[in-house]
Amino acid sequence: MPLKKIVLSLLLLVMAAQNNAVQAEQVDVRSFVSGSYQQILSAAANQPLMLVVWSITCSSCLKDMALLNSLHKSHPGLKIVMLATDGAEADAQIQNILQKNELTTVENWNYADENTQKLQYEIDPDWYGELPRTYFFNKSHQREGVSGVLSEADYQAHFAKIIK
Repeated sequence: MPLKKIVLSLLLLVMAAQNNAVQAEQVDVRSFVSGSYQQILSAAANQPLMLVVWSITCSSCLKDMALLNSLHKSHPGLKIVMLATDGAEADAQIQNILQKNELTTVENWNYADENTQKLQYEIDPDWYGELPRTYFFNKSHQREGVSGVLSEADYQAHFAKIIK
């Protein structure tokens, strides 16, 4: 009997250690600076792309995370790029949100320049900073920007336009 308890205890400890190791895995969040937007577009040349601009302080953005995860799983061929606008001081929170919502396998960026207006202008001179903001690019990188919360039907309608 005591041997069973010892073996069971050891097994539980090993499982807990593995779980903690998985949770501690760092998400690759790149530093978004001047020129990064063009880098993102170049890396996705001749393919459709969805750029999701979000923040840890945007409650609507956080509510959308589960839907974005679902969309990523149902459209594995679509390149999705997530761009947080929070700066380096929020890295730990960004990491937690991405891990919790299983968005660690999409490309992730975070503002790393104090001149956030310049970064915003590079992305879209007509964008005033409202979040969430989603950009849909077709293969030739014609884009459509949408501010605000999107439903799954909205996303699917945009995907139908860019994935051909």
